[in-house]
Amino acid sequence: MSNKFRVFVINPGSTSTKLGIYTSGGPEAEGNVPAQRVPGGILNQLPGRLEAALAFLQEKGDRPLDAVVGRGGLIRPVPSGTIRINEAMLDDARRGFQGEHVSNLGCLIAEAVAGRYGIPAFIVDPVAVDEFSPLARYSGLPEIPRTSLVHALNLHAAGRKASERIGKPMKESRWVIAHLGGGISIAPVDGGRILDVNNANSGGPFGPTRAGTLPTQALMKLCFSGRYTADDLKRMTTKEGGLMAHLGTDDAREVERRIAAGDPKAREVYEAMAYQVAKEIGAMATTMDGAIDGVVLTGGLAYSDLFCGWVAKRVRFLGPLFRFPGEFEMEALATGALRVLGGEEAALTYPGGTPCGS
Repeated sequence: MSNKFRVFVINPGSTSTKLGIYTSGGPEAEGNVPAQRVPGGILNQLPGRLEAALAFLQEKGDRPLDAVVGRGGLIRPVPSGTIRINEAMLDDARRGFQGEHVSNLGCLIAEAVAGRYGIPAFIVDPVAVDEFSPLARYSGLPEIPRTSLVHALNLHAAGRKASERIGKPMKESRWVIAHLGGGISIAPVDGGRILDVNNANSGGPFGPTRAGTLPTQALMKLCFSGRYTADDLKRMTTKEGGLMAHLGTDDAREVERRIAAGDPKAREVYEAMAYQVAKEIGAMATTMDGAIDGVVLTGGLAYSDLFCGWVAKRVRFLGPLFRFPGEFEMEALATGALRVLGGEEAALTYPGGTPCGS
């Protein structure tokens, strides 16, 4: 991959926008701009975040760019890869095709910046990546099919790193990859294709803030108890569940401090989360008949020797375990665009329209 291409990377998060200028040699410039609090929906943040992106470019020097790439959001289901932004994608992002989330702003900011320079705009591996087989879509009720919402960007980045470690192309490797963040996504990844995944907001292991899979009958009683509204239950299961519900904190470092101080409850809850992660990894390995190259752990919790040690002990029979702590979203966004610019892969067309500026 040549260094001749330069891409501008835009990654809007809940409290800030990460920005960077990358070549295949890595980042030339990086920044993290706090997001202003604006009343109303996510779209009301668009002008301020766009202004921040343009100011970053001006500050870092207006050298030629070849493309702009943004974080993908809750758009319609798409395969993994680098996707050229078009009007249909922008429309779906504005209306929140699968829900309102700050990541929906990624393609909107990217296209607005790219339009000023007359260059292409992309997203890479959005949360809406859906490559499920028909079998993976079944739940026990036809009215509630299983759907794919996944930390695809970081899962693929970690999978590429693990494949490099064993000297195997990603397209020939098979991994179970666990993204261990505030939400936990655990996926079997076969040749780069995400065959299945728990929806971090609706199932799988409990995490720092997510409740994970809950007993259905007891949950229904809670729903109709009259004690909680729908908004209450959504908050409880996605923002106040897991470690937060049991221990009053979502900070794994605080939990480990309590454990070191001899708190048995903190130890039991933390180990239970590792137990559930290991159990989900084992379940996902069955989708590939157990014939995998190993297990990959990434995300913030992958920094923890204690937590990962508990997981590793239970999944070691599946093969080697690789840890890539943290998240690699900026790098993954940049390299996805650079692969297309360098002719290593073709950009995908988003359903429902032609690329902007075509």
